[in-house]
Amino acid sequence: MKVEDSDAGPAPRWRTSAAELRDQLVRTAFVTEESVYGVVLVSGMIVVAGAHGSSSWEVFWIVVITVVVFWAAHVYAGTVARHGLAVDHVMPLRQAFATALRHSLGLLASALLPSSILLLGATRVVPDALTIWLALWVGVVVLAALGFIAYRRRGAPWPMQLLGALTTAAFGLVMIVLKAVIH
Repeated sequence: MKVEDSDAGPAPRWRTSAAELRDQLVRTAFVTEESVYGVVLVSGMIVVAGAHGSSSWEVFWIVVITVVVFWAAHVYAGTVARHGLAVDHVMPLRQAFATALRHSLGLLASALLPSSILLLGATRVVPDALTIWLALWVGVVVLAALGFIAYRRRGAPWPMQLLGALTTAAFGLVMIVLKAVIH
């Protein structure tokens, strides 16, 4: 027996479905300028650390520590910039911090996949040499997905969505070329 939504009345304002939470997380933490910046930052760190013959374990820690420092600096800068400078009211410190924290989540989220791959290399599930390249290529795929989703959300026609994906992925491809030149 199927229960109709209209019989139950509107859902309480505080109740959010899993799909709504997922969509909100994608909008606020994943498909952001901070995410694009974070993936490029992580890719650059992988290139630089990997160029010195570092193991996947060493590259993993270099990436994680660097991302956490950049994230903390981003939250701090966002808090300082927003505190007291809202357009129509004075923004309290707590609200400025919460807003900066929310806006900076993409920087952390962007490091998850490449760092996970580096961890696979560190634990010898994947060979070290392959791990570095795999992490860089995953960065390209993540950048392509970010570009595609951003254009799709804005209702762009599919050729523009594809162009957005390719253009965003190009930043990761530059890192791969840099890795090839340095190595």
